[in-house]
This record gives sequence, C-alpha cells and structure tokens, in this order.
Amino acid sequence: MLARLFSETRQLVSDFAHLAVLDARRATVNLAMLLSAVLTIAILVVTAWMGFVAAGIVWMFDKGASWPLAIAIAAIINIVAAAALGWWARHLVAEMPFTALLRQLRGDSPQAPGEKH
Repeated sequence: MLARLFSETRQLVSDFAHLAVLDARRATVNLAMLLSAVLTIAILVVTAWMGFVAAGIVWMFDKGASWPLAIAIAAIINIVAAAALGWWARHLVAEMPFTALLRQLRGDSPQAPGEKH
C-alpha cells in the first residue's frame, strides 16, 4: 500500500514536471514570436518616420528653404523628440526593479503614493 502510494505520488510529480516543461516551451515559443513581431513593428515605424522626415525635407525645399536648412530643421526635430523620449524613459527606470518585494522582505513599511523612492 505504501509503495503504491509512493509510486503514484512520484508519477503525479513527474506528470506535473512534464506539464511545466511543456508549458515553459510553449511560453518560450510565444515570447519569441512576440519579440519578432515587436521587432518588425519597430522596423516599420522607423521606416515610416524616415519617410515623414524625407517628405518634410522635400516640402521645406519646395517652399524655398535650402537643402542644408531643411535637413538641419529635420535633424533638430529628431533631436528634440529623442530628448523628450529620453526624459520620459529616465522616469521609467528611476525606480529600482522589485522595490515593493524588497521592501516587504526587509520588513519596511509601505511608502505613501507621493513619496520619493
């Protein structure tokens, strides 16, 4: 009786481990497909942005601006956009990952919503 219980328990653990491995494999494949889709989307967005910049340069040239001026204006717009995104991204990484978990493990009290980390 005890040997049978041990055998069935071992089989049950083995089945759960097999299920976990299969689920991890499926999750890995889905993650790879998601990352490839994100990469493709990023490439398409970048090429569309380049098209808009080129169209803006041609439009400015058509309105009488010189080529160097039109390209400089497009470059300045790109730098301003990159600076704005960098400023926004800085706030995303300002908080250390797993702050709440680490605070809980240390036994610290929760912080108020407006408090700095």
